[in-house]
Amino acid sequence: MDPEVPADSFGFEFQAMSSACEIRLEGDSGSVLADAARLAIDEVLRIERKYSRYRDDSVVAAINAAAGSAREVEVDAETKSLLDFAAELHDMSDGVFDITSGVLRRAWDFRAARLPEPEAVAKLMPLIGWPKVSWRGDRIRLPHAGMEVDFGGFGKEYAADRAMTALAAAGHRHGYVNLGGDIRVLGPRADGRPWRFGIQHPRADSRTIASIELADGALATSGDYERHFVVGGRRYCHLLDPRTGWPVDAWASISVVAPACVAAGALSTIAMLSADRALDFLKSQRAGYLAIDAALQPHRHAVGDAPRFIVEATR
Repeated sequence: MDPEVPADSFGFEFQAMSSACEIRLEGDSGSVLADAARLAIDEVLRIERKYSRYRDDSVVAAINAAAGSAREVEVDAETKSLLDFAAELHDMSDGVFDITSGVLRRAWDFRAARLPEPEAVAKLMPLIGWPKVSWRGDRIRLPHAGMEVDFGGFGKEYAADRAMTALAAAGHRHGYVNLGGDIRVLGPRADGRPWRFGIQHPRADSRTIASIELADGALATSGDYERHFVVGGRRYCHLLDPRTGWPVDAWASISVVAPACVAAGALSTIAMLSADRALDFLKSQRAGYLAIDAALQPHRHAVGDAPRFIVEATR
């Protein structure tokens, strides 16, 4: 055990949403914390089942299966709030955050590590565009066959927030939820100290490039290192611009702190997709951030007395 971790600190690891996940809690007995962690994990798994594009019985699958037909799909209140959020993100990002752009994965195979034919990308572009979606009240319709919606742009972050809510409702005040690097903090450590989180170095798997201490709020990072390949000396990452169908390349990673994980994740993703407008966008949202550019130079910004990123050696 790490000597800095007290005896009443318990970590619960699990797999969800194609990611290694962890819940760490302090301040109570192991059995009590294990019961609380199970409630939070169950909530994460519920959201994964409900919105996974890989499950035939998910809400997303039902919406996508009706694409191209005249049928509107009625959704529940939770799904409505997420679709409203997606519409808001599309507007505030000038269209770069678009939950219909997931169809581009039909052309981009990052496991095969090869470039798609430009014609294959171009063929998918008419299927992309949130403004094409009929969304009113609690009913949604995708007008063209082959269109899809995909909640991957904020699903993990939403699940992290919901897991934290489950823990808080059970009376816990010291811990955090980490879903594949999307983090929501429940409160400080039992002794009052903040939690310290490292920021992945975008060019070295075993190193961090910075750290930050948080006693509440959330942290999310988007980067060009998560899924990528290199061809001809150029890096192609999984963050695809819905306006062109091709990867963005202005930033190596952008980390954002915000009150909620779903906000931190959306802002970091929008910033990655915004190229040279990224930092102005984040400042307009009053978000604290650490942005690492393509030359591995750090750009930091903190809001008021909010926690600040501590940058380590970038090389």
